[in-house]
Amino acid sequence: MPIGITGTGSYIPSSIITNHDFEKHEFLNTDGLPFSDDNQIIIEKFKAITGIEERRYVEHNLNTSDIAFLAAEKAIDDANIDKEELDYIIFAHNFGDVPYGQSQGDTIPSLASRVKHHLQIKNQKCVAYDILFGCPGWIQGVIQAHAFIKSELAKKCLVIGAETLSRVVDPFDRDSMIYSDGAGAAIIEVKENRGEILAHTSATHTYEEAYLLFFGTSYRACEHPTKYIKMYGRKIYEFAVTHVPKAMKSCLDESGVSITEVKKIFIHQANQKMDEAIINRFYKLYDLLPPKDIMPMNIAKLGNSSVATIPTLFDMVRHGNLENQRVQKADVVIFASVGAGMNLNAMVYKV
Repeated sequence: MPIGITGTGSYIPSSIITNHDFEKHEFLNTDGLPFSDDNQIIIEKFKAITGIEERRYVEHNLNTSDIAFLAAEKAIDDANIDKEELDYIIFAHNFGDVPYGQSQGDTIPSLASRVKHHLQIKNQKCVAYDILFGCPGWIQGVIQAHAFIKSELAKKCLVIGAETLSRVVDPFDRDSMIYSDGAGAAIIEVKENRGEILAHTSATHTYEEAYLLFFGTSYRACEHPTKYIKMYGRKIYEFAVTHVPKAMKSCLDESGVSITEVKKIFIHQANQKMDEAIINRFYKLYDLLPPKDIMPMNIAKLGNSSVATIPTLFDMVRHGNLENQRVQKADVVIFASVGAGMNLNAMVYKV
């Protein structure tokens, strides 16, 4: 029996932060000194590279587990299942619940347990746990759910990707403009004519790449240094465009599906130029050019919400909420992501 995605849901925060909102920020270089360019030039260069015009921040009274619950409710309703029948709740995130005005993550109890509590699920055999796998965490959660169901350890799983990165960014780091908040969720189960996971692959590169994304202190020196999300952007770009296309090809070849049959590619919304380079290199491996509109993008309006980017993007396209982008029954699509670890994965899916 095919194992597929039978329902999806997402939560997009209502607070919109535009690029103009950063014009009066004090941006510092890694050495703590100001840039020679003024903020307007910094922001223009930022937009040209990332494609980001605005991003969403979660409301002050909500946290990562709260918006995950709201996305999960929608996914359960969309799949039309009884929540008490869930065997697993798998929650991918990176920083736990981070209350507004703080930067320390709270992961006790696990965020998956908090979502199960919010859903008021009484079934004690519904196992809830978190995974830390960087930005590819949601795809990895789907891969784990697929394995549980294939091995007959489960029948229905809820997989969530959610993050509130706005609460762990250094305001003096220009990379802070990249990050955003959001939550996406999906129900994975066995059901005829409701989609099928055809193949998947995952990898972790740590020999030289483990700390390309890391927790570091602010670029502005202070007496009590707080740590924030930091990255070596150029090295991540080079890593991603080198390794992700190869992983996508390996996964597609394993599935037995021809490249010409692929209708959409859902890539982690990290950086528009990087994603475009990944797609171009992927098709080049088949001596082809990418078809028009093959890669849905919502990064311009939603920014980079880490593990939430792919499930929110897929939910938007699946429900016709992204202009000029649709998926239809029996379409073959590819999911791919890369992030902290350094982890990457890909999955071929028949809608």
